[in-house]
Amino acid sequence: MSLNGRRVVVTGAGRGLGEAMAHAIASNGASVVVAELIPERGERVVGEIRAAGGAAEFIPTDVSDEASVAALAEHLGSGGPLWGVVNNAGLADAVGGKTFWEITPDEWDRIQATNSRGPWLVSRALVPQLLAGGEGRIVNIASDAALYGSPRLSHYIASKGALIALTRAMARELGDHGITVNAVAPGLVEGPSAEEIPAERHALYAEIRAISRPQEPDDVTGTIVFLLSAEAAYITGQTIVVDGGFVMP
Repeated sequence: MSLNGRRVVVTGAGRGLGEAMAHAIASNGASVVVAELIPERGERVVGEIRAAGGAAEFIPTDVSDEASVAALAEHLGSGGPLWGVVNNAGLADAVGGKTFWEITPDEWDRIQATNSRGPWLVSRALVPQLLAGGEGRIVNIASDAALYGSPRLSHYIASKGALIALTRAMARELGDHGITVNAVAPGLVEGPSAEEIPAERHALYAEIRAISRPQEPDDVTGTIVFLLSAEAAYITGQTIVVDGGFVMP
């Protein structure tokens, strides 16, 4: 699954699963663009990738802001051909706990702006560069929560469900242009975004998963690398669940 010579953008790559993705993609030969909101995080990840012998650059990016995404696209346009986009940036920290009737419109809109509108903005801005290259890959990071219907997460679930639907629409429109679009739906991945999730939800995953051990970021990265590779050229419009068998669609 070599990505040698490829240039891949990973949004939200400054920590957690996004950071693990950036390292895995770089270790498979790609030049990684770390599109991250917080400069300290993005610069740290780029430094680590370079220290390990990989190629990476940091571009400060707020996926919920159209002007910021346009600046990302402009910067990328002068740096060589683009092969892949991983829409990973999302809000998940401490977003649960309220029923759908307790969530305020501001809370709802904040989640949608990053988790569903953000991937659309990024894909919309960068797809001309993929089209110019004649082929490419887009991978959207969804969540198994959208398939399970986890309670007290309705705004988050709606955002990730929208991203799954968007994945299918994008795949239909880009299929004959040589660009595949797929979604990956991880489970409860250990890391910063999982630290504030209630203990009972951790226990639920441990009880129901076919593989009961905790899920680590590296359990997901192989699937991401595969979907970015040439070997996945005939897979598109799919949502691949990587959660140890918690959800079995």
